[in-house]
Amino acid sequence: MSLLAYLGHALIMGAYMGWQILWALILGFGLSAIVQALVPKEKIAALLPDDSPRSIAIATTLGAASSSCSYAAVALARTLFRKGANFNAAMAFQFASTNLVFELGLALVVILGWRFALAELVGGPIMIVILVLLLRLFLTPRLLEEARQNAERGRLGRMEGHAAMDMSVPESSSPADAPARASFWHKLRSAEALTSISHIFVMEWAAVWVDIVLGLAIAGALAVWVPPSFWQRFFLVDHPVLSRLWGPFIGPLVAVLSFVCSVGNVPLTAVLWHGGISFGGALAFLYGDLIILPILNIYRKYYGIRVAALLFVLFYIAMVLAALIVEYLFAALHLQPQRQPGHMPMGEMMQPHFQWDATSILNILFLIPAVFLTIRFFRTGGLGMLRHMDEPMDDTMHSSGDHHAHQH
Repeated sequence: MSLLAYLGHALIMGAYMGWQILWALILGFGLSAIVQALVPKEKIAALLPDDSPRSIAIATTLGAASSSCSYAAVALARTLFRKGANFNAAMAFQFASTNLVFELGLALVVILGWRFALAELVGGPIMIVILVLLLRLFLTPRLLEEARQNAERGRLGRMEGHAAMDMSVPESSSPADAPARASFWHKLRSAEALTSISHIFVMEWAAVWVDIVLGLAIAGALAVWVPPSFWQRFFLVDHPVLSRLWGPFIGPLVAVLSFVCSVGNVPLTAVLWHGGISFGGALAFLYGDLIILPILNIYRKYYGIRVAALLFVLFYIAMVLAALIVEYLFAALHLQPQRQPGHMPMGEMMQPHFQWDATSILNILFLIPAVFLTIRFFRTGGLGMLRHMDEPMDDTMHSSGDHHAHQH
């Protein structure tokens, strides 16, 4: 097969995997947009004053309803910390934002099955608890103060504007309207809510589309180009006991070098899983989107090199331990997914065959509201927001009122 043929096959494979999860991504981003439209970001920091179980639970819940973009999650966590949130709680929020969001779970169900989605749902909180305990042990007051001083310098990472924009439905300025405005269903039916949802929906896509496309392209290439014998040797497939231990340790390190984060690492996880990585290893790779090289560099800018190094080590330990716990827990409960016999590579297991089936129908049905929300986004001042995604709000939008001014 010629080089062009290999390249074409890889691109087709990536496009096919993207087609399989398209409706799930639209639904997931839509549900996330609805929740974010009704929960103002400006109130989050006040809810996270410490790292008590209550604050960590709130951080986890709010994070799960927030942006799935890893860069935006990291930027928002820094913003919350600067506004007075407890650092450990901000990190819990950050982890939940990338591991417990709707679109990730739906993509896992479509690509890898419900058992992987359940494992992510169980493993995410376990990982957050481990991380908070580690931070309590190793983040000294001196390092915390160093992190605070560096955070206050406001060095830019990525998606600064996206993280800072409050696109939620504005509260009524009239006291007489307050009880009605506070109603969930009243807010959801309003024109302001529809506009806010459209803004959040499109901005979420704008934030992660590069990672999704990159993840699909790399996954397609690996599925087609890498022989199964390489994966089997690399993941110690012929040594089941060692493989079960090796997978969670190597999974996050593979993620570090992949440069892919957010939902974009789901197709890559599928390739690794069908290549022979252990169940826990696949989960650990999913968890690793917060320690990829570009994000590690952002930690250095945000909190200083010593705190960034500590975060990398503690994040890695939390990911490995959480993956190991879920691996053995699901094995004990007989919930581990079954792999195809012989560790069939992704390129053979998922031969691209676009056809008129349930997936095609779902994609078309969900594309209709997606197009509608996109049109409303551009008709209500959305283009200006796109231009400021990577700029700090203080330099571009002095308050959420600048966003809401375009909503009518």
